[in-house]
Amino acid sequence: MAGAVSALLFALITWQVADHGPLRTLDERLGRAVSASAVPSGLAQFFADLGNTSVALPVLLVAIGWAVWRSYRGSRGAPVTGPARRWLPPLAAALALATVPALVVPLKLWLARPGPPRMAGGAHDGFYPSGHGATAAVAYGVAALLLTHGRRRTGRLLLAAGIALLNAGVGIGLVRQGYHWPLDVLGSWCLAGVLLAVWCAVCDRRPDRAAGPRPGSGSGT
Repeated sequence: MAGAVSALLFALITWQVADHGPLRTLDERLGRAVSASAVPSGLAQFFADLGNTSVALPVLLVAIGWAVWRSYRGSRGAPVTGPARRWLPPLAAALALATVPALVVPLKLWLARPGPPRMAGGAHDGFYPSGHGATAAVAYGVAALLLTHGRRRTGRLLLAAGIALLNAGVGIGLVRQGYHWPLDVLGSWCLAGVLLAVWCAVCDRRPDRAAGPRPGSGSGT
């Protein structure tokens, strides 16, 4: 459900950006206002830099390494799953992040949306969706999913809230520093929402769901 909503919102935002719709006009007004706001530039730059691949990728690699180590160490009293099942979550996490540039770069080239005034004359060919925004959302989001995979729901919700706040800081930082318009960031979050939903659909399942009926579970005569 979350993935479908994210995909629908992404389609709507992309349509508005491509068609120069009224939402794009409001977006550029909001972007100029945020860029001229009192948010400290140093703090905004710190959060904007969290969307760099050089920062986000090592964080995800640490989470992947930890997930692999935990899968082989085994959970106390938990049944041991097959090797393919153990490798699936970390492998899918790496593929999710690798998918980001494969989706973002063609969209940037296709839409060729001009950036904020600060980015005028730069080497970029397009600014929608934000690569930094998508990288941060996917890398930190899937890292949180790996760290809480198979854990209690409360812990997962708390970490998810923290990751959401972190990504909000990244988005505000990108707009405050004049690197992106707000819809660039929002579109990247929707794209990330689809990728995270796919990860959950593939990996966030109990191993026994696909198992057959247990011995003795059938009705006797």
